[in-house]
Amino acid sequence: MIQVDLEGLDLAALLCSRVCHDVISPVGAIVNGLEVLEDEKDESMRAFALDLIKKSSKQASARLQFARIAFGAAGSAGSSIDTGDAEQVARAFLHDDKNSLTWSAPRVLMPKNKVKLLLNLLVLSVAAIPRGGAIAVTVEGAAEQPTFTIEARGLNARIPTHSEDLLAGRTESGSVDAHGIQIFYAGLIARAAKMAVSLSLDGDLVTIKATPDEPAPA
Repeated sequence: MIQVDLEGLDLAALLCSRVCHDVISPVGAIVNGLEVLEDEKDESMRAFALDLIKKSSKQASARLQFARIAFGAAGSAGSSIDTGDAEQVARAFLHDDKNSLTWSAPRVLMPKNKVKLLLNLLVLSVAAIPRGGAIAVTVEGAAEQPTFTIEARGLNARIPTHSEDLLAGRTESGSVDAHGIQIFYAGLIARAAKMAVSLSLDGDLVTIKATPDEPAPA
């Protein structure tokens, strides 16, 4: 494996591609719904189109709000983010019939990079159960030295291919593409937050754990 050396402009471009990928589907559905409203006279079809627009608008908004904290500069005016805000965007992001979310964390102001790491690991947990399932997030310890545990349980649970190498900033080619950029970015955030991430698989359960990579202050 080769350590990835990614230029800042390339990282920004790949993250933008990732965000666009997440919102293009609901935005496309909104466009389709508006086209139906413009051309369709049947009231049942118009009602269907309105429902599609409503659901897709909520989905697009939820994904953008999530990306604002997970990938963007939310809270850049300060160094901390409210974990209650993180829970809110996480619940909206996972609001579907495929996954359920249990969130167990105190509401505190936590260093920005640690919150960003938590949300990026949540994205990884969703990828670990491609057919859906139950996700449980637990945050323990002091706000400055937290421990994150995310358990994803579902049929055909798996650790996504190359996740551990990407988290460590390594790939076979020494480069990373749009498919791997989110996990690679999670590794960058983990190192910036001075936290170590581990992944384990036990049957239908994937456990993602992030622990302080330095001793707590005396």
